[in-house]
Amino acid sequence: MDLNEDEPAGVLATIGATPLVELTRLYPSAGFRLFAKLEGHNPGGSSKDRAALSMLAGEIRAGRLVAGRSVVVESSSGNLGIGMAQVCRYYGIRFICVVDPRTSKQNLAIMRALGAEIEMIEHADPVTGDYLPVRLGRIRELTERLEHAYWPNQYSNPGNPAAHRNTMREIVGQVPGVLDFLFCATSSCGTLRGCAEYARANDLPVTIVAVDAAGSAIFADTPGPRLIPGHGAAVRPGHHADDLADLVVHVADLDSVRGCRRLAAREAILAGGSSGAVVAAVHSVRELVPPGATCAIVLPDRGERYLDTIYDDAWVTTHFGGVPTDEPERVLTRY
Repeated sequence: MDLNEDEPAGVLATIGATPLVELTRLYPSAGFRLFAKLEGHNPGGSSKDRAALSMLAGEIRAGRLVAGRSVVVESSSGNLGIGMAQVCRYYGIRFICVVDPRTSKQNLAIMRALGAEIEMIEHADPVTGDYLPVRLGRIRELTERLEHAYWPNQYSNPGNPAAHRNTMREIVGQVPGVLDFLFCATSSCGTLRGCAEYARANDLPVTIVAVDAAGSAIFADTPGPRLIPGHGAAVRPGHHADDLADLVVHVADLDSVRGCRRLAAREAILAGGSSGAVVAAVHSVRELVPPGATCAIVLPDRGERYLDTIYDDAWVTTHFGGVPTDEPERVLTRY
C-alpha cells in the first residue's frame, strides 16, 4: 500500500459526498423548505470520518505517521474514535482512544473491532464535573510515555474544520437555489468553523445557527451535567470563536431525545443525539425563519448506536421520569 498517495483509497475513498434529503413531514405546515445532510452515510457512520481522515492524511503523506511504528492517541466520546480507528486500521497504524463511561458499549465494540486500544477514564474532573479535562490529561501522559506518539488534537487541529469546508460546499451544491439557514451541532466546533469559513470565503448570505448542549461551556452556558455524548463540551475548544455563529441555541438533553424520536416518527430517519438537538433547535426558532427560506441541518450520525439509550423507553424513563411527547415543552435558551 502506498502511504504517500494523494487521494484516499479503498473504503476511505467513500468518505464525504453524503446525501441531502428534503424533510417534508417534520413541519408540513412550515413556510420554509428543510433539508438534512445525512452524515451517517459515511463509512464509519458519522461526520467525524471527514475530520479523522483530514487530520491524519497529511501526516501519513508526509511520512510523520508510519505503519508499524507510529501511535495515534486521541480523545473521543465515540464517533471520532471510530473514524480514527478506521483510518489507522487501513494504514496499519496503532491507535489508542481515550474514552469515558458515557461512551456506548457499541461504540467501544466497533473501535475494538477496528483494532483500537481503549483507555477508559473512570472519574470526572472534580472542578468541572466533566470527563473531558481528565481525558486530555491522560492523552498528555500517553504521548509523553510512548515513543512515536502523535495526538491529532481535534479541538485545535486545522484539519478538522478544513474537512467541513467541503461539507458546506456539498450542501450549497445540493440544495435548490440559495441556502438561507444552516443548523449544525457543536462539540469540537470543527463543523461549525468549517461551514462558517466556507460561507464567508464565498460571500454566501446564509445564517449560521450553532446548536449547543445546555450545560456546555462552548457558548458560555451555565455549566451543568450532560448525558448525551458528542454534543457540547466542558472546555471551550480551540476552534471556537464568538463570531462563527449568527445565532446560538442551547438544547437540553430531554429535547435532544424528543428531537430524535420526532425525526424517526415523522421522517423515518434514525439519527443520533446531536441530530435530535438540531431538530429541537429548528423547532425552537422556526417562527424566526421567513417564508420561502431554504434551510439545511447537518445530522452528524446514525441512531443505531443509541438504541439502548435515546431510543430505549426504560433508559429515558430512568433519566427523565418518562417518555417525552412529540412536541418540545420548554423554550430553549437562545442568544
